[in-house]
Formats: sequence, structure tokens, C-alpha cells
Amino acid sequence: MKPVSRRTFLKDAGIIVAGMGLSTTLVPQIAHGLEEMSTGRAPILWLQGQSCSGCSVSFLNSSNPGPADLLTRYLSLYFHQTLSAATGVSANDALATAIDKGGYILVVEGAIPLGIPEACMINNESFYELFQRAASKAKAVVAVGACASFGGIPAAPPNVTGATSVQGALKKAGMNPPVINLPGCPTHPDWTVGNLVHVLKVGIPELDQHARPKRTYGRLLHDQCQFFAQYQAKEFAQHPGDQGCQFKLGCQGVVTHSDCSLRGWNGGVNWCVRSRSVCVGCARPEFARDRDYSFYRFNDTEHGA
Repeated sequence: MKPVSRRTFLKDAGIIVAGMGLSTTLVPQIAHGLEEMSTGRAPILWLQGQSCSGCSVSFLNSSNPGPADLLTRYLSLYFHQTLSAATGVSANDALATAIDKGGYILVVEGAIPLGIPEACMINNESFYELFQRAASKAKAVVAVGACASFGGIPAAPPNVTGATSVQGALKKAGMNPPVINLPGCPTHPDWTVGNLVHVLKVGIPELDQHARPKRTYGRLLHDQCQFFAQYQAKEFAQHPGDQGCQFKLGCQGVVTHSDCSLRGWNGGVNWCVRSRSVCVGCARPEFARDRDYSFYRFNDTEHGA
């Protein structure tokens, strides 16, 4: 692979710093973090539990840097169940070697079944047991996606597998490593890449009460929505596809903290509400686990509608 110039590291670092709303004074540190990632000095172990691999697919939709650069230039992936080329015995050996060595950032995608451990197995070992071994050797644990962060769809009622979040599984195991939750269904690639680099060179970002980075999840999506003026003017859409604020159609932007409306998806081209869908609140701790969403649809008084 062609060597990467310092200029390239600085350029990509500038893009990440801008995307995360960080101070430009951090560009040299972020650039150094990217360099460490590219040389394998900052290895990442990525495990997938009860998931659809949607966060991995979203991760590969990264635009700055792109997926080719991420996988060949920046990320030293010890193991990834979807992206690893190795299979069978070779994959198991790579995983075992990585855990024995330790010192990595553990990325977990998907929930962890505690009620029926055999619902998710890797090499005849329950995912919960593998997770404990991997977490014990990790510098930090990053929960990517709603399922890993808060249980998500696998933990939705009736939750027959006893699916739980990374923090829930760590608590049961009596472990307390640094944890960062990056909820979303899926998680935006910028959230994943930016926060991994932040952990490497700046440290654990400032977190809210749900262990989410405040720079990413610190403001209500509703307050940043392009239809906020229509909300204030009580110009509500009555049917899907209508113009106007979609609060009356069940949009959960009024209770969801994320920067989707400012960041956009698919390279900033679009996001849910702009495409005239409602926000489903996938960054909320309660996503998919609320039995009754009617509060958000019909409690107009609560939100001044």
C-alpha cells in the first residue's frame, strides 16, 4: 500500500474535526490519531451480537474518509465478523490472538442475550462469554447502534432472549470499563469514526447521563429541525408526505437528541424528516422498547402544540 503523507492525515483530520464541531486546535492531535490507526498502533476489535449488521453497513457508507480509506489506511481491525476475510479456524484464531494481546478499543454492535445465551454463539461460545473476555482486555468499549447502546429492537417486548445493552451486560458481569454509547438505527458513520479517533487522541468525550457524547447527542433534534418554524406556527402535516411539521403524525424529534438534521446522511444529502418521513427516535434509550408511543403523537399540551 502506498505510504500516506502527513498532508493527507491533516486534511482528513480537518474534515473529522469540522464534522464533530471540535476546536481546530485539535487537528494535529486528530491527525496523529489517524496516523496511529493507519500503522496498527491503535487496534480495534469489532464484535457483533444480536444485530442486523446495519451499523456496519452504515459505517461503510462513510464519505470523509471513505470506506476504502477506512479499511486500508486507517483502521487496524483485529477482527470483524462481517468484514474479516478470514473464516472458520483462521477467523477463530485471529479473534483469540487479538483478545490475548489486549490493548484494543472494543466496538460492540448488537444486543447481548442474557436470558438465552445460546441465541447468539460464536465458535461454540456464547456471545456473552466472548464479550466478557474481550471487555476485560479493552482500553474502552464503544457500543455502536441502538441495540448495543440500549437493547434496541432485540430487547423490544416480549424480549424472549433477554437481550440487553453493553452496559447492562457489563453490570451483570461486575465489570466497569469506560463505555461510550453511540445509538442510532443505524449509527451515522461520522459518529463512529469521529468518536473512535477522539478516544484515541483526546480521550473519552464528555458524555451525558446515558453515556452518549454530548457533541453528537447534546441537543434535541426538534430544535435543529428545518420545520421548527412550522411547528411554532402550528402548521402541521395531516397526512404522510404533506408539507409542514410532522409532529401530529408521530415524529419523535421533540424527544430525540441527535444532530441528524444538521449532519444529514449519505454524504449530507438527506435525512429522515427532510425526505418527509417522521423521526422514529432511534437515538433514544427507549427506542423500540416503548409499548405506547401515543404520548408523543397526541399529547399536544406537553409540547405546546
